[in-house]
Amino acid sequence: MANSSNVTLVGGRHPGPPSVVGTSWRRRGELVLAAVAAVFTLAQLALVRPGMGLGWDETVYVSQISAHAPPAFFSAPRARGVSLLVAPITSWSSSTPLLRVYLALLSGLGLYLALRVWRGLFPARVLALAGALFASLWVTVFYGPQAMPNYWVAIGALICVGCFLRTWADRYDRAALGGVGAGAALMAWMRPTDAIWTVLPLLALLVCVRGRRRAALLTALVAGLVAGAGEWVVEAYVSYGGLGQRLSDASHIQGGLGWNIAVGDQLRSLGGRALCRPCTGAMPGVAVMAWWFVLPLLVALGLAVAVRARRTAATLVPLACATTAAVPYLFLIGYAAPRFLLPAYALLAIPVADAFIHLVTVPGRAWRPVAVALVALVLAGHLAVQYAVLEKAVDRTTAAHRGWARTAGELHRLGVRPPCLLTGSEAIPIAFYTGCSSAQTSGHNANATRAGILRTATRIPVAALAPANGSPPAYARDWPSHRYGDVRIHVAPAPTAGEGGRG
Repeated sequence: MANSSNVTLVGGRHPGPPSVVGTSWRRRGELVLAAVAAVFTLAQLALVRPGMGLGWDETVYVSQISAHAPPAFFSAPRARGVSLLVAPITSWSSSTPLLRVYLALLSGLGLYLALRVWRGLFPARVLALAGALFASLWVTVFYGPQAMPNYWVAIGALICVGCFLRTWADRYDRAALGGVGAGAALMAWMRPTDAIWTVLPLLALLVCVRGRRRAALLTALVAGLVAGAGEWVVEAYVSYGGLGQRLSDASHIQGGLGWNIAVGDQLRSLGGRALCRPCTGAMPGVAVMAWWFVLPLLVALGLAVAVRARRTAATLVPLACATTAAVPYLFLIGYAAPRFLLPAYALLAIPVADAFIHLVTVPGRAWRPVAVALVALVLAGHLAVQYAVLEKAVDRTTAAHRGWARTAGELHRLGVRPPCLLTGSEAIPIAFYTGCSSAQTSGHNANATRAGILRTATRIPVAALAPANGSPPAYARDWPSHRYGDVRIHVAPAPTAGEGGRG
């Protein structure tokens, strides 16, 4: 593999000179990829309600550049990529439906561009099916229009790995070399640690490559990582006490990185749980989990097909990157969220699609109709299960977000209006809905002191939130209390004239 002449593409041959027929097929292939991306966009708009409201993490990212609320505390693991991605909307509009439509369109475009990178490495029908398989997962449709980083790490991974393979095959492909850096930068922009885990096989592979390609690829890859993670590293020294301290704090917030087998937790999250922490309760039904157990078998078949088609590297490299991308979320943290594995799913979709295409095109008149029928039946059943889970996840999430919005309305009725401050249980998302700042004196989001909150209460409205049967912070126990549903709201007394006014 050290010599570019040994690298093969589709069918084991280097692409020949362009022809009218070849150009026509390429155009058809691009139209199919565009159709897959368009259907994905429409599915998001139709199935993930634009008025679903923003989730907890979304309120943190959106609030950083928002026309609606002050910035929430930005904890150590987070990166600014999502905030900058949504800034063209959030900087001037507080409309959640508009933000959802913007992200759905952007995610569809991202999927198209990421699949297009792989042209020449796999047949167009394989790429189209891979895109459809990845885009049809409930977790992909659910998070595509959300202000969250994981989908974009997946798109960056597809671009980076695909362009890496293209550059490996043709060192004169300057566009692909730039794509290596762009994909790495997108991943690091969103989640720097995920980017490192994903590109580990690429870095290891470069150690085995001699000549100009190694220098060019290594430069592009490292430059992309630095460009994407540079702000995160600088911010570590400015606001978190240094890079080592930020990494330590991030590990602590995630429960302490170490040997934690979270495979069972990930299985539980497949039933539609956005966050499984602590991850208890029964496993979802067999129909919901079945695809997870079939996935390794299909990947193995896809690898065997790739070996026969003489495109082994084009399958082994994404498979290796998918494995390292999944390792921290399967074995190093003690909780789960289905979105964590989106980069792995995106990369694995290509060999899986290759396996399915092989099953329905294998020579033999007797076998082919049976194979087509079986594959169609399996995919139809899989799709039905995925969208059943998606519907429940959307309903549950919408109900929770509407609860936050109703609590914000009650706070407004009680006189807690911007500028204002909330503390206590679920203060971060409810503060965003209310238009307030949020503060905590303990926990992962600690960013204030008791004295600081009491001082703030002499200037602006302050409220402490607690569960209906729970207790507020000690300093708020004597504040007037109001029960609203499952929440008890403790509103700080208005300051006297001698203490300052609110406003």
